[in-house]
Amino acid sequence: MPPPILVAGLDARSLLLEVPLLVREGHAVESRPNARTLLLDIVRTSARLVALGPEIPDLTIGETVRRIRASALTRGVSVLVLLPSSTSAETEQEAREAGANAVLRRPLDPVVVEGWAAKLLAVTHRVDARVPVQAQVVGSSRAPSSPHFLGVTRNVSANGMLLASPVRLDSGLDLDLEFVVPGIPARLRGLGRVVREAAEVAWPYVGYGVEFLFMPPESRAALVLVVSGLGPSPGPDVDPDASHGIHSTLRRDDWVYEIRRPVRHQSSWQAEIRRAPRGAWRPGAAGPFFVVEGSSPESAVREARDFVSRQG
Repeated sequence: MPPPILVAGLDARSLLLEVPLLVREGHAVESRPNARTLLLDIVRTSARLVALGPEIPDLTIGETVRRIRASALTRGVSVLVLLPSSTSAETEQEAREAGANAVLRRPLDPVVVEGWAAKLLAVTHRVDARVPVQAQVVGSSRAPSSPHFLGVTRNVSANGMLLASPVRLDSGLDLDLEFVVPGIPARLRGLGRVVREAAEVAWPYVGYGVEFLFMPPESRAALVLVVSGLGPSPGPDVDPDASHGIHSTLRRDDWVYEIRRPVRHQSSWQAEIRRAPRGAWRPGAAGPFFVVEGSSPESAVREARDFVSRQG
């Protein structure tokens, strides 16, 4: 079951009615009474999307978004803001400048809001901040016809890993995983699912993107600390990616847009776009904004540049 969509400041039931996509894809929509609870539960639930409205009792929408983007534990979540038609332009602008991915006014256009919801869920599902590691993975398939294997993880995030496997694995295969992360003495355990082939992994391995479906609380807590930079260092043998996965950057007015290196997705290539206010931008610290597709890595980058140009 996918992580829940968390809602604060608006009626969760109305969101389900206005965005039928969430029901079709099996997303639970859960309300939180205030911003403080919301911020804590983004990490606990691994939420990919947060929807905010004007009735948050303890913080303004703008301040809520700023706090989401300020923490390494929560900045990767997508933020959708829904406002009444009577809301001031200043409130809308504050939400955008704080880092909201999309700000929409009611009455909502069903096509527009469903399009945004699909894209914002895709951003954090497909492209996550990762810690580069070179660590052993012991995998055991839940399908009797597939083998037990010993592989390597090339990077890991709170939501999945890049797996270098010595054997071919079927897409959608569920795996029982045990792996180590430098700096954490205990083995981490979890249930994962093969969601894509990863062409960036070189022979003699076969590369796969693996999504974590479940991890015991102690394993998940240790992994979140490492990925957020609050836990033990991966160690001196790791050569972190100095580019932070960024292909190029563009500046438009008060924003800096990061175009991430394209990754393969089925028969196409996807490039994630992240953005941050110009004054606060640091490489790799921008929040998720949009995902575009192309038939090749080069065309995905062109699509991303064209999209950013239209924002200016």
